[in-house]
Amino acid sequence: ADIDRMDAMLRELSTDPRVNLKPGFQDAGEAAVNVERVATLPKPAGFFDPKAPAGLPDPPEEDEDDAKKKEKDDAEEPRSGILDFANTDLAFAQDMVIEGNYHGFNSYNIEDPMTPQLLASVVCPGGQGDVSIYKNLLFMSVEQTRGRLDCGLQGVAEPKSKERFRGIRIFDITDIRMPKQVAAVQTCRGSHTHTLVNDPDDKGNLYVYNSGTGRVRPSEELAECSDANPAADSNTALFSIDVIQVPLARPEEARIVNRARIFADPETGAVAGLWRGGDHGPGTQKTSETNMCHDITVYPELGLAAGACSGNGILIDISDPANPVRIDQVVDPTFAYWHSATFNNDGTKVIFTDEWGGGGGPKCRANDKPEWGANAIFAVENGRLVFKSYYKMPAAQTAQENCVAHNGSLIPIPGREVMVQGWYQGGISVFDWTDVSKPTEIAFFDRGPIDGTRLITGGSWSVYWYNGLIISSEIARGLDILELLPSGLVSQNEIDAARTVVFDQMNAQEQRRFVWPPSFALARAYVDQLERSSGLASARLAAIRTDLSAAERLSGAERQAALTRLAGQIAQDTPTAADAAKTRTLATAVSQLATAR
Repeated sequence: ADIDRMDAMLRELSTDPRVNLKPGFQDAGEAAVNVERVATLPKPAGFFDPKAPAGLPDPPEEDEDDAKKKEKDDAEEPRSGILDFANTDLAFAQDMVIEGNYHGFNSYNIEDPMTPQLLASVVCPGGQGDVSIYKNLLFMSVEQTRGRLDCGLQGVAEPKSKERFRGIRIFDITDIRMPKQVAAVQTCRGSHTHTLVNDPDDKGNLYVYNSGTGRVRPSEELAECSDANPAADSNTALFSIDVIQVPLARPEEARIVNRARIFADPETGAVAGLWRGGDHGPGTQKTSETNMCHDITVYPELGLAAGACSGNGILIDISDPANPVRIDQVVDPTFAYWHSATFNNDGTKVIFTDEWGGGGGPKCRANDKPEWGANAIFAVENGRLVFKSYYKMPAAQTAQENCVAHNGSLIPIPGREVMVQGWYQGGISVFDWTDVSKPTEIAFFDRGPIDGTRLITGGSWSVYWYNGLIISSEIARGLDILELLPSGLVSQNEIDAARTVVFDQMNAQEQRRFVWPPSFALARAYVDQLERSSGLASARLAAIRTDLSAAERLSGAERQAALTRLAGQIAQDTPTAADAAKTRTLATAVSQLATAR
């Protein structure tokens, strides 16, 4: 009670508009800075309990450390019943977004972001329901023991049953309104999340890294499944990830081809070679044992992956996708549960998130340590992860709001590293981490708690930038679509340049390199950045803006000549510029614009 009173007093001192918002399910108070919510779609019928549309309240936190609670929850189907209709992760293709749910998935047309349209709902219970897309194939994670091969609603009553499904479902979505399940790959620990991996040398196959975090199923239900200590059974299903091969011409033949021992000790070969669980000394977190990964983010163009693996952050060589190899690993005394990872665009930095409290706890209260339940930012230097700083959503939340670092993505603002991230009921935070020693928030969106007297799980499970939009999967309510607004921290030109990066598909745990096509918005974005950093004299920047506008009014050979001349002039500015590197980048952007068709 004393802690709660102190927490309330600290919130009262805050001037942040997110603090003390009015509670409510559909009518909660909202606060937004530099973003605007342009549309919301509620959950469709069949994806909420009519008797409790907002969801069921969470039970009181147990009197045990969060690491043990996380392990216990994973073994006994996390918050079973409470999350049975929860929205989860997102995948994108063309003008479509697919939103996973513990009860199945929903697809939406977002061609007009102001009026998104529901395309189809597929009821297929089993949680967690994370989804990914590759061409005409949809992949879905299933971990709960109620999941059935036939997507039936009746569940599976028997403790051992051949009707139970836990693993990766594969659907053919050639007709998104009539998806057809074409494969179901059973795994020993189910599938909490998964990652799609392309092999540039193997065009006929797609690979899936499966992260199972649930309890190991009995061998009577699925052969070769063992939860034995690795010292007693070298074939234990613990301490590995599943590598699934999917023949693209015959996806029904998808199968596990490797149980990669990426946690092994390189000297002894012992499969349990990383963090064994427990705290790191006085005043530190109790961190979960590393016997699984939660999320694995791959960057195929670089041949790298970053694994957030319960007790460790891991850097992985995926140049041979079927045989991933650990390059480096780190621990952090402030982390309870390594949850997810995001590279910067050139792969020289990586953010890891800590899901302290398992996502169901109020871990953003005023009295919670700012480095607990936060992001940890690392540089990648000579194949090693080097810690730089922490970032946590900065507004204090109430004890009725589950809040901790969760899923997000990069925003392709050229010349900067900017990320949008979901914090459950802590809302959405957009922050700049170009300076890894000082990440800074530049925009946010938040709502008050679902209930003002008790904690009901909700908020942004995941939020991603996709082709100019910010799209958030809201656990309890539905789907939110937002737009980034210009401000003193990000200009309209930077936003317009970000919108020129267009993908045909995007998955949560797969990163693709941002490449900006030549455009006037790109050149002007660099000019704006030079002005913000005083990287070039203001009079010179004004002249460059005038010359760019004049060139834009021209066409053909006249435009090319004007831009070529301007690029040469900017190149001559470089030696005396306060920010020579950015001035050189601007010169290159103008030169490329001159030759663009």
